[in-house]
Amino acid sequence: MRASRLISLLLLLQSRETMTATELARELEVSERTVYRDVLALSAAGVPIYADRGRAGGYRLLGGYRTRLTGLNRDEAEALFLAGLPGPAGDMGLADAVAAAELKVLAALPPSLRDAPARTGQRFHLDVPGWFRAAEPPPWLADLARAVWRDRVVELRYRRGEREVTRSLQPYGLVLKSGVWYLVGRVGDGYRTYRVDRVVGVEVGEATFDRDEGFDLGGYWREQAEAFLRSMINERVTVRLSPAGLRALRWAAEAPFAYEEAVAAAGEPDGQGWVVTLVPVESVPVAYDVLLRLGPEVEVLDPPELRERFVEAARRSADLYGVPPADPDQR
Repeated sequence: MRASRLISLLLLLQSRETMTATELARELEVSERTVYRDVLALSAAGVPIYADRGRAGGYRLLGGYRTRLTGLNRDEAEALFLAGLPGPAGDMGLADAVAAAELKVLAALPPSLRDAPARTGQRFHLDVPGWFRAAEPPPWLADLARAVWRDRVVELRYRRGEREVTRSLQPYGLVLKSGVWYLVGRVGDGYRTYRVDRVVGVEVGEATFDRDEGFDLGGYWREQAEAFLRSMINERVTVRLSPAGLRALRWAAEAPFAYEEAVAAAGEPDGQGWVVTLVPVESVPVAYDVLLRLGPEVEVLDPPELRERFVEAARRSADLYGVPPADPDQR
């Protein structure tokens, strides 16, 4: 522990040139007295570290001194690719590795580039979880991440509906989608996807597996996500949409391709700019929920049962707001 702290202190001075004991204590999360002892230990070991007195003083290394301790180990090098995702990296138990990797890279940078991390942090921030979701990581995520890194076979206990199932699988990768973690694992000759928040137990074995080097995690996920969405689309409903309704459909439709297909199927606009088109939907009840968001910018034409539901919804809204029935003679 102390050796690691001494290295961190040395790298901090190398990357920032001058730091006070207070600043070092805050960065290393130790007392100033501990910093004094560590500085003496480094000096006794031959590191040319000295203190400047005065208001602008602090500890610094003798000009030109560079440590050779900036080489990355395997864990830090792999974690470096997640350095832009500090939240997810921390969820997987890699926060310390990412911090160490960043510090080593910073120490290796020339002085002209050492403001790069600060400039990046001031300009970009990635907030991964979706709205209205808890940010707490699933309890077994870190264990699964270690198994993924080390290619270890795992015994997975998984909640499926009201029952619990057990699977022995090869964990190939983890995917974070809209704040939800998914595990992609190989079972037999095929690959399956599991929501990590439904995992109720993980046993990481000693046995390792030979990874299929031709497996593309990103490509697999894109194909599965597309197939999943398309498998849910079982019906088409016919609607009339105002120009505003057609624009709003982009955000109301749950599958991205549903909006694209609706635009492609749209006929010529009428005199008021309304178009008739087909909207791909999962089911009539889901179509009701989706299209109701468009309010008066949509008219359902088919199927009849969906149109009747909208007629009833309009009637109830009119009753709620005290709108009298329209006079047929004034239509």
